[in-house]
Amino acid sequence: MARLVSVNVGLPQDVSWHGRTVHTGIWKRPVTGPRMVRRLNIDGDGQGDLAGHGGEMRAVMVYQLDSYHYWQRELGRDDFVHGQFGENFTVEGLADDEVCIGDRYRIGDAVFEVTQPRVTCYRVGLRMAEPRMPALLVSHKRPGFYFRVLTEGEVEAGQDIVKIATGPGRMTVTEVDGLLYLSDHPRDRLERALRIDALSPGWQGSFQALLDQTDHGPEGATGNAGLNAEDAGPGPAWAGFRPLTVARIEEESRSIVSLWLAAPDAAPLPAAAPGQYLTVRLEPDEDGPALVRSYSLSGRPGADQYRISVKREAHGAASIRLHTRVRVGDSLQAAAPRGTFTLASGPRPVILASAGVGATPVLAMLRALADSRSSRQVWWLHGARNGDVHVFAKESRELLKRLPHSHVRICYSRPRAADRHGIDYTDTGRLSAELLTRIGLPTDADAYLCGPIGFMTDLTDALTRQGLRLERVHREIFGAGPAITPGIAPTEARPPHPPTGVAGTGPSVSFARSGLTVCWKPEFGTLLELAEACDVPVRWSCRTGVCHTCETGLLAGSVTYDPDPVEPPTDSTALICCSQPCQDVVLDL
Repeated sequence: MARLVSVNVGLPQDVSWHGRTVHTGIWKRPVTGPRMVRRLNIDGDGQGDLAGHGGEMRAVMVYQLDSYHYWQRELGRDDFVHGQFGENFTVEGLADDEVCIGDRYRIGDAVFEVTQPRVTCYRVGLRMAEPRMPALLVSHKRPGFYFRVLTEGEVEAGQDIVKIATGPGRMTVTEVDGLLYLSDHPRDRLERALRIDALSPGWQGSFQALLDQTDHGPEGATGNAGLNAEDAGPGPAWAGFRPLTVARIEEESRSIVSLWLAAPDAAPLPAAAPGQYLTVRLEPDEDGPALVRSYSLSGRPGADQYRISVKREAHGAASIRLHTRVRVGDSLQAAAPRGTFTLASGPRPVILASAGVGATPVLAMLRALADSRSSRQVWWLHGARNGDVHVFAKESRELLKRLPHSHVRICYSRPRAADRHGIDYTDTGRLSAELLTRIGLPTDADAYLCGPIGFMTDLTDALTRQGLRLERVHREIFGAGPAITPGIAPTEARPPHPPTGVAGTGPSVSFARSGLTVCWKPEFGTLLELAEACDVPVRWSCRTGVCHTCETGLLAGSVTYDPDPVEPPTDSTALICCSQPCQDVVLDL
């Protein structure tokens, strides 16, 4: 019979790591005597990062003595203590390849249900003093698992673990873990996992995404939608950069110009989805270095040419060059269209909300709806200072006339005397949460927002307060996206910059969204570490090639991996947590 060997608890603490402070509850220590287990925790226990750990479905972490012995042999160590793997219960028996999701057990006065495998993150490597540990737990098929507490009660080390029910799907912890993290995702096993009610909602969502990718994904879709839906899909239309010719230039407003880009041989360009962006590289000249920037496509989806609309920024080296020095007939290097901020098909209403130059991607969506004579309700909401800087005013009005169920609100914060209320604009003031609440938007809509971060945050809050589901609010961010650095204490944000010390001599690494290009130095170990040294916003969790949180668009070049990821990403992306450049690379960061 299985037995509870040790009960381990620990409250979150601050730990120094690589010059940063990590707030973590990974350090668990054995306790003696009975201990009360409650719905969310064991008395005296806590988690530092509640976004990734803890909660009802992850109340108690379980790990096995047999796995202790395995890792002692594998790692050549004899210094393990109970709680070494961050677990609350160290148990004898309950092997990962025998325990099934949904199995129920009684220990002392409490009853538990198995909900999911452990989600590995870098902190287990921190606790083990072995950075590879998150990947090793998955690849060696010894992750451990979580209990949900069905009946609260006291437990104590030494008590028997009595199985009282078997999970309905008879899918083991090992099988479920591999179904998500390893490369094989059979449709029948995904369906079987989704029928297990005990499986935690997060894992159900990942398996549903994998199933949708299998059944309804676009032709040629690759990647793992269960781990990273944004980078799972058909690859880009071409690798790296190719030359495109500037076929036309037009002034859209006082500060914005549009450039039409065509293939040099006038052949049709691959179609871009409405809302995607194009990355251009301006080659170095006597006045400065090469510049890599991304701009939303504002033209007709599927047209023979691409249109980008560029706002001139006061200190924007790339935008100034595009405004003042590029002429019709010039050649620009461009990567293929990318991006997941795209218009979804279906009958639901559509809300297109933008401020300033943020109108560029949603204008492409509006044109796609108008060209298809869509019968969907379409709400076009835009904010500008006044008519002098109101971009695409005439074009958007003409498109909206072709949509039988369109609604328009144009907000001018500082209208000119020449701006006509009721004709050029509908409301004085900013496009705000208060206006969205007042005009009665549909709560079953898909919303697409583009503009400054504060604008999108306010509108997202307003839409969700009105009843719109958060997953139906889509946002496009100009520049680098928000960082994901779990457990790291916040520090004052700094603009991206070259790393300190002597400049590198290796391949160039361009961070396209951050507008920074530096040369590689092997001392950083990985592209993630280089980005961190440059204060480029990054996203990560495991740091060993398991979770794909760090998966980043690879716009040009190629990388090598050390260690190899558990499941490789697509050719058009890179896991920056475990990769190094083997030639010049351009990253979508």
